[in-house]
Amino acid sequence: MEVRHKYDLAILLSCMRMARSSYYYYVKTFSADKYSEIKVMIQNIYHRHKGRFGYRRVTLLLRQKGQIINYKTVLRLMRCLNLKSVIRAKKYKSYKGEQG
Repeated sequence: MEVRHKYDLAILLSCMRMARSSYYYYVKTFSADKYSEIKVMIQNIYHRHKGRFGYRRVTLLLRQKGQIINYKTVLRLMRCLNLKSVIRAKKYKSYKGEQG
C-alpha cells in the first residue's frame, strides 16, 4: 500500500494506533532488495571464473558492464553471499643471494 500524502499517513497511523517510526521500520523491512540484480551479476562473474576473482576484479568487471558500484559495496555483497576468492599458495623460495 502506497501512501501519497503525509496527511493520509497521519490519519492511517492514528486509526491503527501505530507510531510513525514503526511504520517506516516495517516499510524498510519488507521492501524489495536494492541490490538483487547486482547480486546475481556478482554470482555469475564469480562462478564463471571458478572462484578466482575477488571483490576488486569483480568490481572492475561490473564497471566494464556499465554498473557503477563502489568496491566496498561489492565486498559487502560478496560477504553476504559467502563468496570468497581462492588464494594461491605461495611458492617456496630458498635462494638467499651470495653467501659470505
